[in-house]
Amino acid sequence: MSRTYSPDEMATPRDPSRGPGGNEPGPHRDDEGQDQGRSGGAVNQSRPNEAQDVQKPEARAVEPRKPYEYRNRTYALRSSEIQTMTDIGKFRAVDAKDLREFAYGGDSKHLEADLANLRRQGLIAEREIPHQETAPRQLVALTKQGHRLLSATKSVPKDQALYHGFTKPREAHHDADLYRLYQRGLEKIARDGGTNVRVILDSELKRNLYRDLARSENKSNSGDAKAEIAERHGLRVVRSKIPVPDLRIEYETPDQEHARVDLELATEHYRFRNIAQKVRAGFSIYARAQDASNLRRVLDQHELTAEILNL
Repeated sequence: MSRTYSPDEMATPRDPSRGPGGNEPGPHRDDEGQDQGRSGGAVNQSRPNEAQDVQKPEARAVEPRKPYEYRNRTYALRSSEIQTMTDIGKFRAVDAKDLREFAYGGDSKHLEADLANLRRQGLIAEREIPHQETAPRQLVALTKQGHRLLSATKSVPKDQALYHGFTKPREAHHDADLYRLYQRGLEKIARDGGTNVRVILDSELKRNLYRDLARSENKSNSGDAKAEIAERHGLRVVRSKIPVPDLRIEYETPDQEHARVDLELATEHYRFRNIAQKVRAGFSIYARAQDASNLRRVLDQHELTAEILNL
C-alpha cells in the first residue's frame, strides 16, 4: 500500500526530524538531589528501543508525572506518555484504538488519562478522520510543540526519524495502518530475541533511494548502477524497478548482527503486477483477513507462491 512519490516530492519530506533539538531540558532532581531515572521520563533513561521494549507490550505502568523544563515552560509527563509520543511520532499518525490494544494492554482508562494530559499541554492533536470504506477513525498525531519536546528529551536514538502533523486523510489512514503492521512484524522479532529496533517508513526509504538514483543519473544510467544502489539500500531490482516496502524494521540479533525485515500491507485493490513485484522483492506480505483470501487466489491463478499473512 505504498504511497506514490516522485523524486521531486521526496526532496522535501513532511516534517521529519533526526536527533535532538536545541534548548534541551536538563535533568530533573528529586527532593534529595538525585537524578531521576526511567521513571522520570527521558533523562538518563534506557533507550525506548532496547530489549525490554521489543517484547510484546503489556499495560504501561501508571506512575506520578515529573516536570520537564523546555523553552521557559514546564511540562508534566509520565514515562508512559513520553513513550506514547514516541510511538506516535514514528508513524506520523496512530489510531487511538491501536494504542489502547498494543501500548496499554487494553487499559482504556490509562490511555485516556495520558492522551488527555498530552492534549491539554498541546503536545498531541486528535482528529476523527473519515474513511472511504469503513467508519471514521480517531487518529492521533504529534504537534510541532510535542515533536520539539520529544526530540529535546533525547528519548529517541538519533537515527530514528520522527514526524508531526496530519497529512491527507488517505495518507493518515495509511500511516495509522503501519503502526498495526509494525506490531505484527515485531512479534517475530521479539520471539527471535531481537533488540535495538528502528522504524523506517516508506517515505524515508524512497527519499534516500531517489537521492542516490538522482546522483547516479549524472554519471551512469546502466542497470549495474541501479542494482548497486538498490543493494546499498537493502533492496532489489525487479524488472527494471526498485520496489520499496511500506515499512522496514531494523534490529540487532542476539549475536549482535544487523538484521531487517521489510513489510508490505496489501489491499484488495492490488493487481497481480503490484503484488508480484513486492513478492519478488522479498517483502513479507500482510493483508486484512477480508482481503487475504482474494490475494492468495490471485497469486495461485498465476502460479506464484507466496505467503499472505493476516494483519
